[in-house]
Amino acid sequence: MDDQGCPRCKTTKYRNPSLKLMVNVCGHTLCESCVELLFVRGSGSCQECGTALRKNNFRVQLFEDPTVDKEVEIRKKVLKIYNKREEDFHSLNEYNDFLEEIEDIVNNLTNNLDVENTRRKMEQYQKDNKDIIHKNKLKLTREQEDLEETLEFEKQENDRRRMLLLQEEQMQQLAKKKE
Repeated sequence: MDDQGCPRCKTTKYRNPSLKLMVNVCGHTLCESCVELLFVRGSGSCQECGTALRKNNFRVQLFEDPTVDKEVEIRKKVLKIYNKREEDFHSLNEYNDFLEEIEDIVNNLTNNLDVENTRRKMEQYQKDNKDIIHKNKLKLTREQEDLEETLEFEKQENDRRRMLLLQEEQMQQLAKKKE
């Protein structure tokens, strides 16, 4: 796919370099103008696969292949549920099996393979592991807060150093003027 373009209006990035392609939940693309036109009339469906679409489910296409964008979004959703860490397992083999299961789920959902069973499997996993999922979400939140606190401290330190350097430069300039 050398020439990215909108399948609806047939505009390409070659003819319009500022063309902004949007990816919907099924992984198919439309340009931003066609998305706007589609929802002026209410709701719509994907012209390639018929999936019902909502405007807030479109996102800017980041990769040349829209399937990659679809996979990234699916992976984010899966990892919110399958959020166990290596320390949650008794052995490395168990952890690797868990990671393999995640990859199978992402692959199935990305490529529309056995979607219903995969979604049921995810729902069951979420019910069975509700407590550990919640615990790991809280742990992640605490880690993010610690990281933000560290970044804020580093920013303040950098600002303080910058001010000291400015003061030192001003002192040197004043000393030169007195000479």
